[in-house]
Formats: sequence, C-alpha cells, structure tokens
Amino acid sequence: MRFSILRSAFVTRFALAFALSAIAAGFALGQNPTFPPRTYPPAPARRGTVERVKVHGKSLEGNLEGDSPDRDVSIYLPPSYNKNKKQHYPVVYLLHGYTDNDENWFGAKHIFVDAPLAIDRAIAAGAREMIIVMPNAYTVYMGSMYSNSAATGDWESFIVNDLVAYVDAHYRTIPGRASRGLSGHSMGGYGAIRIGMKFPEAFSSLYAMSACCLAPMTNPLNPAMEKATAVTSVADLAKADFGTRATVASAAAWSPDPQKPPLYFDLPVADGKVLPEVAARWDANAPLAMLDQYVSNLKQAHAIALDVGTKDGLMASIQELDARMTLFGVPHTFETYDGNHISGIQERLEQKVIPFFSAHLFFGEKKR
Repeated sequence: MRFSILRSAFVTRFALAFALSAIAAGFALGQNPTFPPRTYPPAPARRGTVERVKVHGKSLEGNLEGDSPDRDVSIYLPPSYNKNKKQHYPVVYLLHGYTDNDENWFGAKHIFVDAPLAIDRAIAAGAREMIIVMPNAYTVYMGSMYSNSAATGDWESFIVNDLVAYVDAHYRTIPGRASRGLSGHSMGGYGAIRIGMKFPEAFSSLYAMSACCLAPMTNPLNPAMEKATAVTSVADLAKADFGTRATVASAAAWSPDPQKPPLYFDLPVADGKVLPEVAARWDANAPLAMLDQYVSNLKQAHAIALDVGTKDGLMASIQELDARMTLFGVPHTFETYDGNHISGIQERLEQKVIPFFSAHLFFGEKKR
C-alpha cells in the first residue's frame, strides 16, 4: 500500500519531483543552478591538496551523444599524503548532481561547496585520512545519471572499472572493496545507490545524500514530458527549463535509441499517448523497483547511510527507500535534517559523510 501511494504521488521520478525541489531550493529554471553566497568556516592548519587529472573511459567510447571519453577527475589527497610516502589510503568516490560538475566542489571558486575545506575540517576533528575522488559527469545533456546507455556511455563501468583502476594505479590506495566507499548528492546519490547495489564487489560502504530518481513513474503525461517532446536538438535543450532538461537527460540514460538521431533516445510519450514499453525501461532503472532484485548485494555492504532535508521535495521517496530496505532486512541508517535539496551539503560532508567512511572503511590495520 505504501509503495502504491508513493507511486501515485510521484508523477515522474526526476523531472517533476526534483524540479519542484530545485525550485524550492533556489535553482533558476532554464539556467544552470545558482547558489547563494556562502561564508565558510576557517581552514585548519593541516590541509590536503587537490589534483585534477584526465581519465580515459574505455566504457564511454562511442557514446552517441558525442561526449569525450576522457573525463576530468578531481582528486583530494589528505594532509599526510605528500609527506608519508609509505602510507596507503582508502578511497571514497563522490558523485555530483545533475547540471553540476567536479569543479563546483573541488575547483578554486567552490561554487557549490568547498569540499576540500569540509574534508580538512573533518580530519582535523578526528576523521581518518582518505583519498576522495570526484569525476566530472556533466554531459551534452547536462548529466549522465551514472547509468549504462548507448547514448551517454556506460557510466557504471566507467566508475567501477575505468576510474577505480586508474586511481589504484596512480595513487597509494588500499585496493579492495573494504577500503572503497561510494557517495553522492542528488543524481550522485542515485548513482551511489544504483551502482552500489549492482556492484557489491567494488564498494563496501555507501552514503546517499538527497538521492533523486528513486520511484517509478505512473503517469508520463505531464508538463515536463510534453515539453521534452518538443526538444529536437541540443540547441533546443539549451533553451529549455530545468524539468525539461532533466527529462531529456533521463531519456538519454534510460531509453536510448541508436536509430533516432540526433538525440538518440525515446520518450515514454509520443503523439499524446503513453508508450508502455518505453515507460517500462524507465521504471527498470528506479531503485525502488530494482531493490528486491539486489537485496543480497546490499546485505554485503559493510555500512549504508541515507539522508535528506525535511524541506526537500524528494523526501517521500527517500523515506520509502528507508522503509523498503527495513522491510527486506538491509542494515542501514536514515537521517533527516532541517534543510532543502541543496542546503547544508557543506556541513553534511564535513560532519556526517567523511566521519561515516572514517568509521566504516578498512584502513589497513587488520582484515575485515
């Protein structure tokens, strides 16, 4: 009953619920997100460093969107990394949200959050040192959904195989799932849940922040979908509002069609009618619909955490994920906080996410 009620409440999994949440949080529809000015706390004396590298994604080669398979990746190295040349570190893979990119977290301007400062402060407060890695998943359609698609490329394999292999080969990591964590915000939270449940051999601990796109849709005949049917080029997309852009990105990720240039995707609606087979492809990518298939995988995780702001339009779907994980006996924690979809991320990263991985990852002292 709870699941059916949730399905009725969410007309679309991403375009409506996330767009409404984005409006409430202060996104400017039709533009890239604008974030309010922030005053950051002082930096601790010991600070890590950030490198930005290019990582070739064999898994992304030949994507129909035409995105480069060579992806920018920001890598945070903890304060002792360049001093203690014998020490090896666990790694947390952190995934950004839709229309976002790694520079908004790790670049000099810190447009979204100052991730290095949050990590430094967490370490200064007692969290253990670790490497943090964020790939740039901004695409032609402004986000990959961290999914496997002929249109966008196989982002699942890029994260699990290409990126992990590069980081393990080029940095002093502790290789192995016990020393790898996966986290993300919004679209990145969705990616953390999706990839975490499908690839338990890669990551031992998961933390999803304000995850989007969890629930299947029940009625594709909605305004965002109607607007998306009018998008026939990338130029059209550039002029579209946030909900329309999110719908197009979802279609590219979940219902690609190599025979439909130039955008290469199907929508669940055509000529005002629902196409059930396309809608089913979207639903097959909804974690709330996928979860019962991957219960045994989720139970292999060392730790799982979910969080969401009480004023976030995505709260109901994340509460349902918490309920269904509890129903299936998947150990996890769930926490709400006073905030909307984009508020408090700096503090959550510092006070919750980094300490979570500090407590649950393997740092090399003993086997788990």
